[in-house]
Amino acid sequence: MMKFRSDGVEIAYDITGEGDPVLLIHGFASSARVNWHDTGWVRKLAGDGRMVITIDNRGHGASEKLYDSAVYGSPIMAQDANRLLEHLAIPKADVMGYSMGARITAFMAISHPERVRSAVLAGLAENMILGVGGQNEIAEALLAPGLADVTDPMPRAFRLFAESSGSDLRALAACVLSSRQKITTDELAEIDLPVLVAAGGTDDVAGPVEPLVAAIPGARGLVIPGRDHMRAVGDKVYMAGVLEFLAGRP
Repeated sequence: MMKFRSDGVEIAYDITGEGDPVLLIHGFASSARVNWHDTGWVRKLAGDGRMVITIDNRGHGASEKLYDSAVYGSPIMAQDANRLLEHLAIPKADVMGYSMGARITAFMAISHPERVRSAVLAGLAENMILGVGGQNEIAEALLAPGLADVTDPMPRAFRLFAESSGSDLRALAACVLSSRQKITTDELAEIDLPVLVAAGGTDDVAGPVEPLVAAIPGARGLVIPGRDHMRAVGDKVYMAGVLEFLAGRP
């Protein structure tokens, strides 16, 4: 992966294909490779004639690991994404984020609308407004001496996923303590660009699609049938819906 500095922090990114640029922002404890390459998204979008830009959020993947929760937060990571587009001299891109990446994308659409041609908010719906919670329990699970010390199913699942992706557990613990900011309906009402909200029909982490669609003027919704938070990521219905949305946006 290539790297650049965002306010002094080394951020890794990659580019595949040519055409209209689309920036992909991964979820918590994941990476560009796990979220977008391994699931077939990069191949699918590049095959659709697009320049696919993937970013490893700070503390994740090949990007710099930081251990102070004050230097994380979704608005800060939205600035990283914006600076990447500036670094690449790309004036405007379609942006898709999954889970934590959806929250980052929403903050980017609010703070830098001139950079966002359209936004796909996936894997996080009503709970972007209500909040997800559990960050203290997840941080404790990530910092526990070993997996055997984590018995609560939800934090244990995050610890398992973080270990499977080879993540820096201390960095993720710092990140989760400050990356789950709620976004108010007043802030969401300011978004004035094409938006698709997509989440699995059984995704308790995301919450239902419709309340977030209702909060964003002109937004469209896509419920991915029978999929939970983890299994929706590479779903064919999700992919087809995003390709249709991108083809139809101005």
